[in-house]
Amino acid sequence: MTSKELRKIFLDFFKNKNHKIVPSSSLIPQDETVLFTTAGMQQFSLYLAGKKDPIKDFGTRNLASCQKCFRTDDIENVGDNTHHTFFEMLGNWSIGEDGGYFKEGAIKYALEFLVDILKLEKEKIWVTIFKGEGKIEKDEASRSIWKNFGIPENRIKECGMEDNFWGPTAVTGPCGPCSEIHYQRDDGRLVEIWNLVFMEYFKNFNGDFEKLPQKNVDTGIGFERLVSIMQNKQSAYETDLFLPIIKDMEKNSITNYQSQTKNYRIIADHIRAAVFLITDGILPSNLGRGYILRRILRRAVRYAKLIGMDSNYLSSLSLTVIKNYKDVYPELNSCQTDIVTVIQGEVEKFKKTLEKGLGQLEKLIENKSKNQENKIISGQEAFDLYQSYGFPIELTEELARERGFFVDKKGFENEFKKHQEVSRASAEKKFGGIGKEKEYYQAIKLHTATHLLQAALRKILGDQIKQMGSDITKERLRFDFSYPRALTKEEIIKVEDLVNKKINENLKVKKEETTYQQAISSGALAFFKEKYPEKVSVYTIFNPKSGEVFSKEVCAGPHVEWTKELGQFKIIKQENIGSGKRRIKAVLN
Repeated sequence: MTSKELRKIFLDFFKNKNHKIVPSSSLIPQDETVLFTTAGMQQFSLYLAGKKDPIKDFGTRNLASCQKCFRTDDIENVGDNTHHTFFEMLGNWSIGEDGGYFKEGAIKYALEFLVDILKLEKEKIWVTIFKGEGKIEKDEASRSIWKNFGIPENRIKECGMEDNFWGPTAVTGPCGPCSEIHYQRDDGRLVEIWNLVFMEYFKNFNGDFEKLPQKNVDTGIGFERLVSIMQNKQSAYETDLFLPIIKDMEKNSITNYQSQTKNYRIIADHIRAAVFLITDGILPSNLGRGYILRRILRRAVRYAKLIGMDSNYLSSLSLTVIKNYKDVYPELNSCQTDIVTVIQGEVEKFKKTLEKGLGQLEKLIENKSKNQENKIISGQEAFDLYQSYGFPIELTEELARERGFFVDKKGFENEFKKHQEVSRASAEKKFGGIGKEKEYYQAIKLHTATHLLQAALRKILGDQIKQMGSDITKERLRFDFSYPRALTKEEIIKVEDLVNKKINENLKVKKEETTYQQAISSGALAFFKEKYPEKVSVYTIFNPKSGEVFSKEVCAGPHVEWTKELGQFKIIKQENIGSGKRRIKAVLN
């Protein structure tokens, strides 16, 4: 059974059980307190908490999806049989019991799918239940249901909060006791494949568990693990999810997978993850999500060196990932140029300093070993590698650990903090005391100006203008778009003049929430169709007196309320970034 077949079989199973199949949401979650989408339930959290009505938005309480996920906790474990950064989660939900189902229904569906549909051996299924802890009682109901469905007492294990209480994904949110399904492989190893969460609680800011107004079912299957079981492989890296990538690597390196298994796996995982992160609009940077993307790409460069593969081939390797997934996630194909460009740019940027940095670290370790010093890389030394060679602290730790050295990470963090304070003081002196709030407000203004820029480009150059990407810092905006040639000086002036005209007219910026289809029907622009959830925000920039609309886009925000807040718009640079693609950088004064 191929991975594509397995995805379809799962979704078809629940579709036939009267579940609404919901498309995967973006890896960038709506909840700004978390970096990434780490579980299938995140796009449904408001429904699970009882704050939104699934009947109104989906027409049913019963949902299923195949969700893209990304977790950063296990980066150091990538390369073993079970850990990945990017992964997919198959899940089914029942939100509220009125018209839905709870423990018995969830367990019944799980066994039917695994045993009747996938033909897994029931005798090899083991389960766990919540043993009770604190004020939350033991889950005797689940034990009784499992036994009624033929799982004997000796294959039911009790576990506490650490293992059998799931959530929330953020600081607060819906959560509850769970029942895990494990499958015994031929070598006797038990592998967790499905987690059935019975969401009855909400964890508040005080850390207390309040009863939710409704009972929910939230389940998740680790897709990669299930594929490895169905294809009778020890890990997902030997399945059709990764084999095309690994075989491509073997053709372009001086080693093979058998001799460099872990290194091959790390590269394959990281390049696959990078493709999905970039597709969802994340670009390498030194902060937040962008830092994670930069980190995994730089690790990929380093491990490419170890297997004897030219790191320039990583961008070509991304095409293999796209080919392998484009039928399931067609947005990968439409973002192909962006993906290749971003990866190649980051690889080239890091290659220039990697050799120097490696040499410096080797020299540092050699001197310490020669002088019989303690095997410690100080915080200052680690920070120097970061500042001079762009070495993430995690890479320094990794390289040092391989040589038996320890890195003073706390010392590094202290040095980093001191550097930030000096930089902030310099910025305040230069820019007149700009603090975090002012920087955030400036970014919001630039974000709004991007909408005006796109509308102006389309009015002056034509509707063939299509957004291909954007990036906002506190200093400038960057807007990438489709266009076959450079803009003339006259066209640049026309675009600037039109944007400034609309700023001076003090247009209103209005936000509305609606479905994606309704947004498109109303004339809103949306150039990344596959990335949007069913519910979207639409920002309309219009003249409140005449009602004339200048810009209308699907966007996650945030924006200013009136265009007069933006100040003076100025284009400072235009660039060619590939076949039929242009880039404009602009500022607000």
